[in-house]
Amino acid sequence: MATAITHTEDEPTCPICMGLFNVPRQLPCAHTFCQSCLQSYITSKAIEHDKMRCIECPVCRNTAGHFKENKSTSEWASLFPMDTVIQSKLPTKSKVARVCDACASDGSSVTATGFCAVCEEAMCDNCLSVHKKQKLSKTHSILTMDELLNNPQNVMKFAEGFTCPDHEDEDLKFYCKNHKIACCGMCFLKKHKTCSDVRKLKKELPILLHEIKPGEIIEELKKLETHLKTFIDVKESNMKDLESQVNGLTDQIREMRTKINTALDELEMKVKIEGRRIHKEAVIRTQEENHQCLSLIHAIRNSQLLCDTVQKYGIDIQKFLTAEKIKSQLPLYYSQVREKYDRTDILTVQVNFTPMIESILSLPSSDIGKLVSMSSSTLSIPGLRKATKECQVEKVETFDVTICEGTPHYTGVTILPRDRVMLVDYDNSLCILLNNSHQIVTKFNLTGNPCDICVVDDMEVAVSLFQNEIQILSFRDDVISKVRTITTKYKCCGITAAGNGEMVVVGDCGNDKYCWSLIRDGREVIYSDQYDSLSGYLNYIAMNNSKTRVYVTVLNGNSLLCFNMEGKKQHIYSPDNLKWPLGVAVDRDDNIYVVGSDSCNIHQLSPEGNIIQVITTGVPQYPCAISFDNSMDTFIITNISKNQKLHVYQLK
Repeated sequence: MATAITHTEDEPTCPICMGLFNVPRQLPCAHTFCQSCLQSYITSKAIEHDKMRCIECPVCRNTAGHFKENKSTSEWASLFPMDTVIQSKLPTKSKVARVCDACASDGSSVTATGFCAVCEEAMCDNCLSVHKKQKLSKTHSILTMDELLNNPQNVMKFAEGFTCPDHEDEDLKFYCKNHKIACCGMCFLKKHKTCSDVRKLKKELPILLHEIKPGEIIEELKKLETHLKTFIDVKESNMKDLESQVNGLTDQIREMRTKINTALDELEMKVKIEGRRIHKEAVIRTQEENHQCLSLIHAIRNSQLLCDTVQKYGIDIQKFLTAEKIKSQLPLYYSQVREKYDRTDILTVQVNFTPMIESILSLPSSDIGKLVSMSSSTLSIPGLRKATKECQVEKVETFDVTICEGTPHYTGVTILPRDRVMLVDYDNSLCILLNNSHQIVTKFNLTGNPCDICVVDDMEVAVSLFQNEIQILSFRDDVISKVRTITTKYKCCGITAAGNGEMVVVGDCGNDKYCWSLIRDGREVIYSDQYDSLSGYLNYIAMNNSKTRVYVTVLNGNSLLCFNMEGKKQHIYSPDNLKWPLGVAVDRDDNIYVVGSDSCNIHQLSPEGNIIQVITTGVPQYPCAISFDNSMDTFIITNISKNQKLHVYQLK
C-alpha cells in the first residue's frame, strides 16, 4: 500500500523492490533497477527459458541486451551500465556502500574509491591503478567518489559530447530529422548524405532542444503520476466503503431477527464469513493492482527525475537526446495507465432477500438470502482520454477550399504539425497548404496528376503521382518546394509513411495488375505479389502505428486487405454495406477507418479487422480520402463530387 512508503518523493526508488537503489543499473530503454533486483528478475526468466539470450524490461517490456552464449545469466545484470544520474541523487548513507563494478562482476564486494566518467564505472584502488596504465583508458577522466556523489554537476562537465555508437572515436556532429538520429561525420557521409533535413548539432542544437520541449515531457510525466495516484486513492476508498458495507449488512439482518431469529442467525453468520472472504480477496487484488501502479509511478518518476536532472545540469545534446528518448516512452505510459482504468471495477455488496418473507421461518437458511458482490462500470478520470472504440464520432465542421482555376478534385489530404492541412488536387495538378484556420496559404504546381499525400517527417511530405513518380516536398516556413523525385516502376496511387523516412505505395503495374511496395532510400525493398484487376483495383493504403501491418482498400472488390510487412495476407474485411472503398486511416489505438464512397459511410474496425461501428451521420455524398490527427482525435475527409468542401470529425 502507498502508506507503507517512508522515503521522500525526491529519492529515486527501484520499480522492483520499491526501495532506494542499490547499485543502479540502466537498461537501453532508460529504465533503472537495483543490480540485485535485476539479477533476480533475469534468473527467474532464465529458469523459464533454457536458451535465453536477451531479456525484456520489467516495466516497458522492450528488449534489453543481446548476450553471447559464453556469458552466464548470473553475470548479465552487472554488464548493464551504471546510472550515474540516479546514483548522484541517492542519500548519503546509500552512497557510502558503493562497490567496485569490476570486482562486483566477479562476485566480490570491494568499496569503490573512484569513478571513470568515460567508462561510467566505479572502481576500487587496484582497478583504478590498472585502468590508468592501460593504453586505451589512461587518458580517461577519473572522479573521486566524493566528487561524484556530492555534486552531480561533476559528471556533467566531463560529458562534453556523446560519441557515435558505430564509431567510438567520433563525436556526434549531425542530427538527421528524416531518420530522427544523431550521427558522426562518417555516418553522415555513408547513410544520411542524401537526406533532405540534416542539422549541424553545434549550430542548431538550441532549435532542436526547443522543438523537443523537455518541459512539456516532464509535465506529461507528472500528469501520468497524478492519474496513477488518483487510481490508488479511488481503489483504497472503495475498499474502505466495501468494508463499511459488509459491516452494515449485519445491522440490516438484526432488524429482522425479531421475527425470524433462528433463520437470520444462520444467515448473519454466512454473510459475515462470505463478506469477509469477498473483502479479503478484494483487498488482495487491490494491493496487487496498486503495487503495479506504484511500480509504474516509480518508473515514471525516475524518467521525470532523469529528464529534470539532465535539463538542469546537462549540456544541450544530453538534454535533447534524453528528452527524445523519454518522449518516445510517453505513448506506452499512457497506454498502461489507460489499461489500469479500463480493467478495474468498483465493488459493492448487498443482501438479496427472498420475496417470500412471510414464510421465511419455514425455509432453510440457504433459501432466505445470500450475499451478492457487484461491479460497477470502469472509472472515468478527467484528462485521461478513453479508448477510441468507446468514442462517439461527431461532425464538427465543414469548410470550403476555393481555388481560382478549374474545378478541384481533392484525392488526397494529410494533417501537418500545428493543425495545418495539405491537399492534392488530381485534375489541376496542385498541392495546396492550409493554415490552422483552413485558409489557403500557398499552392504548388506538380509535374503530374497527384493521387495521394502523406507526412514523411516534421518538414516534408510525399506526393504520389500517377506518372510513375513520388515527389518529396518541403513545407518549411509555409513555403512549398520540391526536395527530390523518386522514380517508380509503376503508376503510383495511395501512399503512407512507414517511419524513418520510408514510404509504402500502391502501384498500377499495367496490364491490369496492381501491387504495393516499401520505398527505402529512394528504391523498392519489398514488393508485394501482383493482384489482377478482376480481383479488384488496389487503391489507398495505411499502416498501423507500430508499422508492422499494411491496410489496402480494394476498389471494385469492395473490401479491405491486411498484410504483414513481408506481403503475407493477414485478413480481409468485405461486408455487404461497404461499396467502392477509397480512403483508409488508423487512429491512436490502431483502430481502422475505411471510407465507403458509394455506400456513403465510414467503417470503424478493430486492429484485427472486426467491425466496431458504421458511421453514417454527417458523412457527405461520395467521400474519398481520410487523414487522422491522433493528438486531437480528429479526422478530415474529402469527397469526389468535385466540390470544394472538406469535412472535419471529432472522437468524443
